[in-house]
Amino acid sequence: MASSPSFSMSALHSTCTPRVPNCPKEFVDNHSSLYSKQPLHSKLMPLSTDLKHSRFFTNEKPLQWEQTARLPQRNRVLSCALDIENTPFSVGNKFQLDDVIEAQQFDRETLSAIFEVAREMEKVEKKSPGSQILKGYLMATLFYEPSTRTRLSFESAMKRLGGEVLTTENAREFSSAAKGETLEDTIRTVEGYSDIIVMRHFESGAARRAAVTAEIPIINAGDGPGQHPTQALLDVYTIEREIGRLDRIKVGLVGDLANGRTVRSLAYLLAKYQDVKIYFVSPEVVKMKDDIKDYLTSKGVEWEESADLMEVASKCDVVYQTRIQRERFGERADLYEEARGKYIVDRDVLGVMQKHAVVMHPLPRLDEITVDVDEDQRAAYFRQAKNGLYIRMALLKLLLVGW
Repeated sequence: MASSPSFSMSALHSTCTPRVPNCPKEFVDNHSSLYSKQPLHSKLMPLSTDLKHSRFFTNEKPLQWEQTARLPQRNRVLSCALDIENTPFSVGNKFQLDDVIEAQQFDRETLSAIFEVAREMEKVEKKSPGSQILKGYLMATLFYEPSTRTRLSFESAMKRLGGEVLTTENAREFSSAAKGETLEDTIRTVEGYSDIIVMRHFESGAARRAAVTAEIPIINAGDGPGQHPTQALLDVYTIEREIGRLDRIKVGLVGDLANGRTVRSLAYLLAKYQDVKIYFVSPEVVKMKDDIKDYLTSKGVEWEESADLMEVASKCDVVYQTRIQRERFGERADLYEEARGKYIVDRDVLGVMQKHAVVMHPLPRLDEITVDVDEDQRAAYFRQAKNGLYIRMALLKLLLVGW
């Protein structure tokens, strides 16, 4: 089992070339790959035409050594991810992932190690603007949908680590996409100007397409109703900080569960932990989709659907509220009106919650949490948003310079 990494501030500020561990030939690779990326600005190298598992996963069906022996140098680091003598989280090693696309990529040990880096990033942020960890690196933010917290937190994260930012907002309307340019062509162009791309897109699966196209790291900042993995990482990080544990917790997911990419990604990550129970509370027209329920069942995670927010709130450690997303309803304004306003977290809900429990929300908030809830210490959503900075600082560091 990999041990937690130890960090020093001098190591965090170092930009030396990561060392590559020596892999024993008998080692079985746990990091299935369809494509592999070399370090920045290198060539994509297909491994096999018949592999069914994405390179974005770290803990799926293992490949035997005969397959992994053909991996280039960067992915041979991945092949050594469980090497006892050189643990994957040792300072100086490369990060286990080429891109951050979906929550299923992360295993429990990697999550713990990322959270440790995030805690170090809190210290770095307090000393900002002195950090030069990412000096000389350029991050491009390519957002095809509106964003405030995600885009600004990524840009803040990059600048606080000494890097620079190239940004475009509302790329759907004000970029060459409006002229009909394909996503693939846009990615090939933008990667020529930057070292890492953070992308939000209106289509589910767009981030995966971008990652397959690009030779530099891609971070999914939300792809339509698909996933929002960095939000899920900061959500789990927040739960750990607020509740003090991630095992043996009860979480109520409330609101638009059909279209909410944040709750989908969070459900995937919660499944990594033991004795977790998830309650789904939503209007009928935006119930959680079966693929998430089936996944949780396959992982032995208990879940329950309920129409009673008060009852669920009284049982849970975390009430995770979400807004009803009008933009996902298209022309069906009638369905939106049917769903909105049905479940609201207010002082009455706080009154039945346990003293240690917290209310979370990915924001923006409309009327699904009343403003008087903000005064209660259990309202964790603004602390949650702040934690997004530390998680994104950690991810940028890890993807660009490693552990």
